[in-house]
Amino acid sequence: MKHIRDLIILFALTCRAAEPLDMARRAEELKSLRWGMFICWSFSTFSGKEWTPGVKDVSFFRATDVDTDQWVRTAREAEMGYILFLTKHHDGFCLWDTKTTDRKVTKAPLGRDVLAELRKSCDKYGIKLALYFSEGDWTWPGAVDGKGWKSGVGKNPEMKKAQLKELLTQYGPIEFIWFDHAVGDGGLSHKETIAFCKSLQPGCFIGFNHGDQEGADIRLGEKGKPGSLADHTAAGPHMRNAPSKSYLLAEFTYPILPPHKGGAVWFYSLPEHDNLCLPAEKLYRDYLGAVKYGNIFSINVGPDYNGKLRAVDVATLRKVGEMIRNKAPEPGVKTSASPAKASRKE
Repeated sequence: MKHIRDLIILFALTCRAAEPLDMARRAEELKSLRWGMFICWSFSTFSGKEWTPGVKDVSFFRATDVDTDQWVRTAREAEMGYILFLTKHHDGFCLWDTKTTDRKVTKAPLGRDVLAELRKSCDKYGIKLALYFSEGDWTWPGAVDGKGWKSGVGKNPEMKKAQLKELLTQYGPIEFIWFDHAVGDGGLSHKETIAFCKSLQPGCFIGFNHGDQEGADIRLGEKGKPGSLADHTAAGPHMRNAPSKSYLLAEFTYPILPPHKGGAVWFYSLPEHDNLCLPAEKLYRDYLGAVKYGNIFSINVGPDYNGKLRAVDVATLRKVGEMIRNKAPEPGVKTSASPAKASRKE
């Protein structure tokens, strides 16, 4: 049945590919999503560090459970439009049932295709799906373990293409791909990467957080802020000097965890930091900024060892959802007194 389902999805995507796409209209569709949840859950969840070098056995991913329904239900309660999910970080561990390597979640103790479960949860709650993908991989020839692209680029273009083909043909419509260039392009240039992805899903927007931006639809803003496409400082430290005429949309992202000592920030940190969280007012203010400038805002969260969002994250995001539904005024901005209050002062 799964094979038949995949064929149906591939046929539908192929039909869509044959139709000319109005990319400006697609950009407006993505803008309407407004904000989403950027989920990072991988080896670094268990190392307590942002990067987890060293060719570790898949058993290093020690999760024994995962609740993708909780992730997506929380996103809906927060009035989000999409989930942005980390499929593979620089260590090469894949969170889907890839056929390209045994370094994957279905070979780990969890033994489940997390991306497939997330796809079902997104469909269940009416939330769109986008994907994060590390272009490079420390397990590929030429890479320097634990180092970025300036030290050496791991190259395996055919494997990169095979993995992207799986992601873009087996997991339904993907709104955009957030490519991380921190450890290089994997031996497939950004121009080639864009062309390959568009051949599979023409309506999927493509963005890179470093490197050549020619042809990219979406400007990624790692540690960025709300701002217009003309405001390159809004894109954060990596992208402020990388303008492109091809951009149709600006995204920005940062972690829900405030800076702290010990533990990761983009992934789950450590149990002693379980109550650390940015205030809902900060998130709501940047949500309003995203709406003002036509951006999309991907707030990053890291599920814990058991595959669940921290209670403090759930509570904070629910509060933002309430503020959105109630059309609360921007935090810190004074509003004029109501007529009733004014009359009492007279």
